[in-house]
Amino acid sequence: MSPASDRGCLFSETARPFGAGYTFRPMSGFVSPRRLRSFRTLAWSGIISAIVVSFACGPRSASDVSAAEKKAIADSLKHLVVTTYDLSKPDPVNRLMSLYPAEGRVISASGGVTTTTRPELQRAIQAFWTYVGQNMRKPRWEWTSMTVDVLALDAAVMTSTYRIPHLTPMGMNHVIGGAWTAVFQKRGGKWVIIQEHLSDVQSNPNIQTNP
Repeated sequence: MSPASDRGCLFSETARPFGAGYTFRPMSGFVSPRRLRSFRTLAWSGIISAIVVSFACGPRSASDVSAAEKKAIADSLKHLVVTTYDLSKPDPVNRLMSLYPAEGRVISASGGVTTTTRPELQRAIQAFWTYVGQNMRKPRWEWTSMTVDVLALDAAVMTSTYRIPHLTPMGMNHVIGGAWTAVFQKRGGKWVIIQEHLSDVQSNPNIQTNP
Protein backbone atom coordinates (compact mmCIF):
# COMPACT_ATOMS: atom_id res chain seq x y z
CA MET A 1 0.00 0.00 0.00
CA SER A 2 1.40 3.42 -0.92
CA PRO A 3 1.92 6.23 1.60
CA ALA A 4 -0.97 8.12 0.03
CA SER A 5 -3.42 5.24 0.46
CA ASP A 6 -2.32 4.85 4.08
CA ARG A 7 -3.57 8.36 4.73
CA GLY A 8 -6.92 7.69 3.12
CA CYS A 9 -6.14 9.38 -0.21
CA LEU A 10 -8.50 9.10 -3.14
CA PHE A 11 -5.62 8.36 -5.48
CA SER A 12 -3.67 5.12 -5.77
CA GLU A 13 -0.43 6.91 -6.66
CA THR A 14 1.51 9.33 -4.53
CA ALA A 15 0.37 12.80 -5.49
CA ARG A 16 2.89 15.49 -6.27
CA PRO A 17 2.28 19.20 -6.73
CA PHE A 18 2.48 20.97 -10.05
CA GLY A 19 6.05 21.46 -11.19
CA ALA A 20 7.62 18.61 -9.16
CA GLY A 21 10.01 16.61 -11.32
CA TYR A 22 9.83 19.01 -14.27
CA THR A 23 12.50 21.37 -15.61
CA PHE A 24 11.50 24.74 -17.00
CA ARG A 25 13.84 26.66 -19.25
CA PRO A 26 13.78 30.44 -19.47
CA MET A 27 11.91 31.59 -22.57
CA SER A 28 13.42 34.14 -24.86
CA GLY A 29 11.81 36.19 -27.55
CA PHE A 30 8.13 36.82 -28.16
CA VAL A 31 5.51 34.68 -26.38
CA SER A 32 2.20 34.51 -28.15
CA PRO A 33 -1.03 35.24 -26.22
CA ARG A 34 -2.25 31.74 -27.04
CA ARG A 35 0.86 30.14 -25.55
CA LEU A 36 0.66 32.40 -22.51
CA ARG A 37 -2.95 31.33 -21.91
CA SER A 38 -1.88 27.69 -22.12
CA PHE A 39 0.75 28.18 -19.44
CA ARG A 40 -1.75 30.00 -17.21
CA THR A 41 -4.27 27.18 -17.64
CA LEU A 42 -1.59 24.60 -16.80
CA ALA A 43 -0.56 26.56 -13.70
CA TRP A 44 -4.14 26.86 -12.42
CA SER A 45 -4.68 23.16 -13.05
CA GLY A 46 -1.67 22.38 -10.88
CA ILE A 47 -2.89 24.63 -8.07
CA ILE A 48 -6.38 23.10 -8.10
CA SER A 49 -4.89 19.58 -8.12
CA ALA A 50 -2.76 20.41 -5.09
CA ILE A 51 -5.84 21.71 -3.22
CA VAL A 52 -7.84 18.58 -4.07
CA VAL A 53 -4.98 16.33 -2.94
CA SER A 54 -4.64 18.21 0.37
CA PHE A 55 -8.29 17.48 1.17
CA ALA A 56 -8.27 13.93 -0.23
CA CYS A 57 -5.23 12.93 1.82
CA GLY A 58 -6.64 13.93 5.20
CA PRO A 59 -6.96 11.49 8.13
CA ARG A 60 -9.50 8.72 7.62
CA SER A 61 -12.58 8.94 9.79
CA ALA A 62 -14.50 6.02 11.26
CA SER A 63 -16.79 5.94 8.23
CA ASP A 64 -13.73 5.34 6.02
CA VAL A 65 -12.43 2.41 8.10
CA SER A 66 -13.60 -0.98 6.88
CA ALA A 67 -15.34 -3.51 9.10
CA ALA A 68 -12.29 -5.78 8.88
CA GLU A 69 -9.98 -2.95 9.98
CA LYS A 70 -12.26 -2.07 12.90
CA LYS A 71 -12.34 -5.69 14.04
CA ALA A 72 -8.55 -5.98 13.80
CA ILE A 73 -8.05 -2.81 15.85
CA ALA A 74 -10.62 -3.88 18.47
CA ASP A 75 -9.09 -7.35 18.79
CA SER A 76 -5.61 -5.85 19.10
CA LEU A 77 -6.67 -3.48 21.90
CA LYS A 78 -8.54 -6.19 23.78
CA HIS A 79 -5.52 -8.50 23.64
CA LEU A 80 -3.23 -5.67 24.77
CA VAL A 81 -5.38 -4.81 27.79
CA VAL A 82 -6.08 -8.40 28.87
CA THR A 83 -2.39 -9.29 28.64
CA THR A 84 -1.27 -6.18 30.53
CA TYR A 85 -3.76 -6.72 33.36
CA ASP A 86 -2.75 -10.34 33.93
CA LEU A 87 -2.07 -10.26 37.68
CA SER A 88 -0.14 -13.52 37.54
CA LYS A 89 2.75 -11.67 35.88
CA PRO A 90 5.41 -9.77 37.86
CA ASP A 91 5.95 -6.03 38.23
CA PRO A 92 2.30 -4.93 37.87
CA VAL A 93 2.89 -1.17 38.26
CA ASN A 94 5.39 -0.94 35.41
CA ARG A 95 3.25 -3.19 33.24
CA LEU A 96 0.19 -0.99 33.76
CA MET A 97 2.23 2.15 33.08
CA SER A 98 3.32 0.66 29.75
CA LEU A 99 -0.19 1.42 28.47
CA TYR A 100 0.43 5.17 28.69
CA PRO A 101 2.64 7.48 26.60
CA ALA A 102 6.19 7.98 27.84
CA GLU A 103 5.80 11.75 27.69
CA GLY A 104 3.15 14.39 27.27
CA ARG A 105 -0.17 14.89 28.99
CA VAL A 106 -2.20 11.94 30.29
CA ILE A 107 -5.65 12.63 31.74
CA SER A 108 -6.89 10.14 34.33
CA ALA A 109 -9.98 10.49 36.52
CA SER A 110 -10.73 8.10 39.37
CA GLY A 111 -12.41 8.37 42.76
CA GLY A 112 -13.26 12.03 42.26
CA VAL A 113 -9.61 12.94 41.57
CA THR A 114 -8.02 13.91 38.25
CA THR A 115 -4.36 13.67 37.29
CA THR A 116 -2.82 15.19 34.16
CA THR A 117 0.75 13.92 34.04
CA ARG A 118 2.46 10.56 33.83
CA PRO A 119 4.30 10.94 37.18
CA GLU A 120 1.01 11.76 38.96
CA LEU A 121 -0.67 8.76 37.38
CA GLN A 122 2.20 6.46 38.32
CA ARG A 123 2.03 7.60 41.95
CA ALA A 124 -1.71 6.86 41.98
CA ILE A 125 -1.23 3.38 40.52
CA GLN A 126 1.63 2.70 42.92
CA ALA A 127 -0.53 3.77 45.87
CA PHE A 128 -3.34 1.45 44.75
CA TRP A 129 -0.98 -1.48 44.50
CA THR A 130 0.73 -0.71 47.81
CA TYR A 131 -2.43 -0.36 49.89
CA VAL A 132 -4.84 -2.63 47.98
CA GLY A 133 -3.15 -4.84 45.41
CA GLN A 134 -0.47 -6.28 47.68
CA ASN A 135 -3.11 -7.27 50.24
CA MET A 136 -5.02 -9.42 47.76
CA ARG A 137 -4.23 -13.13 47.80
CA LYS A 138 -4.59 -15.12 44.58
CA PRO A 139 -6.24 -12.23 42.68
CA ARG A 140 -7.69 -12.76 39.21
CA TRP A 141 -8.56 -9.82 36.97
CA GLU A 142 -11.72 -10.80 35.08
CA TRP A 143 -13.22 -8.68 32.30
CA THR A 144 -17.02 -8.96 32.36
CA SER A 145 -17.58 -6.74 29.33
CA MET A 146 -15.41 -4.94 26.80
CA THR A 147 -16.66 -2.67 24.02
CA VAL A 148 -14.40 -0.89 21.53
CA ASP A 149 -15.48 1.93 19.23
CA VAL A 150 -12.94 2.63 16.48
CA LEU A 151 -12.89 6.34 15.63
CA ALA A 152 -10.10 6.20 13.03
CA LEU A 153 -7.12 4.04 12.12
CA ASP A 154 -5.19 5.67 14.97
CA ALA A 155 -7.93 6.35 17.54
CA ALA A 156 -10.37 4.23 19.52
CA VAL A 157 -12.38 4.22 22.75
CA MET A 158 -12.76 1.20 25.01
CA THR A 159 -15.42 0.88 27.71
CA SER A 160 -15.22 -2.15 29.94
CA THR A 161 -16.30 -3.59 33.26
CA TYR A 162 -14.16 -5.82 35.47
CA ARG A 163 -14.07 -7.72 38.72
CA ILE A 164 -11.17 -8.99 40.83
CA PRO A 165 -12.04 -11.98 43.02
CA HIS A 166 -9.40 -12.67 45.66
CA LEU A 167 -8.75 -13.67 49.26
CA THR A 168 -8.18 -11.11 51.98
CA PRO A 169 -5.12 -11.42 54.27
CA MET A 170 -7.49 -13.19 56.71
CA GLY A 171 -8.38 -15.77 54.05
CA MET A 172 -11.91 -14.49 53.37
CA ASN A 173 -13.44 -14.32 49.91
CA HIS A 174 -13.72 -10.79 48.56
CA VAL A 175 -14.36 -9.09 45.20
CA ILE A 176 -13.72 -5.58 43.98
CA GLY A 177 -14.72 -4.29 40.56
CA GLY A 178 -15.62 -1.30 38.47
CA ALA A 179 -15.99 0.27 35.05
CA TRP A 180 -13.28 1.81 32.91
CA THR A 181 -13.38 3.99 29.80
CA ALA A 182 -10.09 4.64 28.00
CA VAL A 183 -9.26 6.69 24.91
CA PHE A 184 -6.50 5.08 22.86
CA GLN A 185 -4.29 6.76 20.28
CA LYS A 186 -1.70 5.10 18.07
CA ARG A 187 1.62 6.87 18.37
CA GLY A 188 4.78 5.64 16.68
CA GLY A 189 3.11 2.33 15.86
CA LYS A 190 2.05 1.75 19.49
CA TRP A 191 -1.39 2.07 21.09
CA VAL A 192 -1.37 4.22 24.24
CA ILE A 193 -4.02 5.64 26.55
CA ILE A 194 -4.31 9.43 26.51
CA GLN A 195 -7.47 9.80 28.62
CA GLU A 196 -9.35 7.50 30.98
CA HIS A 197 -12.04 7.39 33.64
CA LEU A 198 -12.50 4.70 36.29
CA SER A 199 -15.41 4.18 38.63
CA ASP A 200 -15.37 1.62 41.43
CA VAL A 201 -18.32 -0.60 42.26
CA GLN A 202 -19.27 -0.23 45.89
CA SER A 203 -19.31 -3.39 47.99
CA ASN A 204 -22.02 -5.52 46.40
CA PRO A 205 -22.74 -9.17 47.26
CA ASN A 206 -24.00 -9.73 43.71
CA ILE A 207 -20.52 -9.43 42.27
CA GLN A 208 -18.83 -11.59 44.88
CA THR A 209 -18.01 -15.19 44.23
CA ASN A 210 -15.57 -17.81 45.33
CA PRO A 211 -12.15 -17.36 43.72
